[in-house]
Amino acid sequence: MPNTELLNQTITEFYDKMSSWEQSVVKETGYSLAQTHTIEVLGNFGALRMNALAQKLGITTGTLTVQVDKLVKLGLMVRCADPKDGRATLLNLTEDGLAIHRQHHQLHVELMQDLTLEMSPSEAEILISAMQKMNKLF
Repeated sequence: MPNTELLNQTITEFYDKMSSWEQSVVKETGYSLAQTHTIEVLGNFGALRMNALAQKLGITTGTLTVQVDKLVKLGLMVRCADPKDGRATLLNLTEDGLAIHRQHHQLHVELMQDLTLEMSPSEAEILISAMQKMNKLF
């Protein structure tokens, strides 16, 4: 059985540091953290329905509607008909939205490279496996 107290402290410390890093990176873009996360999810998964996007972000569709409206107005996202279901709407990034996603994603890649610099490949694989297992529980 793992030392849950130490695990809690370690994950909390990592979360705080990651959040601080994310806030500082996003502040320079002029977009909110919520907007950036919305762009990030669509950039990673492609076009999604509103309820699927909200689920991936862990927010309600009501909260997401505010973000989507702002991102559409900024020209970073579009609403389009779902070719599989004419009654449904998909959300997708514009070219400008994709450019923001690529820039932000590259910052994440560089951070992960820095954070795993002192890990062996097997340690990194164990970390990935453990994080994937924990993420499934959310």
